Amino acid sequence: MKNSVKWIAVLLGLILSIGCSNDDSTRVTNPIPIVIQPIPTPIPTPTPAPNPSTKSFRYLALGDSYTIGQSVCETCRFPEQLKASLQTRSPKDAFSLKIIAQTGWTTTNLLSVINGNSLESNYDLVTLLIGVNNQYQNRPFALYEKEFPELVTKAIALAKGDKTNVIVVSIPDYAYTPFGEQTGNQSKISTEIDAYNAFAEKYCLENAIVYVYITDITRTGLQNPSFVATDGLHPSELAYAQFVSRIMPKAVVALEN
Repeated sequence: MKNSVKWIAVLLGLILSIGCSNDDSTRVTNPIPIVIQPIPTPIPTPTPAPNPSTKSFRYLALGDSYTIGQSVCETCRFPEQLKASLQTRSPKDAFSLKIIAQTGWTTTNLLSVINGNSLESNYDLVTLLIGVNNQYQNRPFALYEKEFPELVTKAIALAKGDKTNVIVVSIPDYAYTPFGEQTGNQSKISTEIDAYNAFAEKYCLENAIVYVYITDITRTGLQNPSFVATDGLHPSELAYAQFVSRIMPKAVVALEN
């Protein structure tokens, strides 16, 4: 019995062996090739061109009531209008304004305030309009001859030491206002203001300082009441706009330098 089982097992093994051999002979020997596609090189994203860098400009206005804008709104005074015009011209840039001025100030007052405060000397533009109260308060003309050059020197120092950043503005003539008309001294006022302006203009010419004459604008005040503020003495917003039309080209040159 054991021998019969043994032979049966051997016989089954032989049959299985032959079957496996036949299966191998019919197996596919040429499989479908796998094609590997190359990874495409990514197209580089172009780097956007950098925007022009924003520039910051600092403007300092020195003066008296004509600078602080007595009797007009805060944005009506000429330094604010000048700043707005510069901003409109260069909208991508930033402009800041500091005003050191007060109604009634003479050259002595302005010098005292400048000397008594620690001011930064990094302004890109400085305007100076001063002297009418020296005339109005009957101060000696020699005082203006002494202190005006000192104020110009101070203005240059505050303008990064660069005199091309400084603009001197002539003194308006209040004789051509209702207030000036009532004084009965229109001729005297105009003559004296002419003397102050002539000295300032001559000094600026000799020292290569930009000087902008606006006095003639204010001398139309009686003909053009809209050029006089509600107080009957100081320039109006419209008059200051005329100032700016003359100052603006010089300010642009100063900032471009």
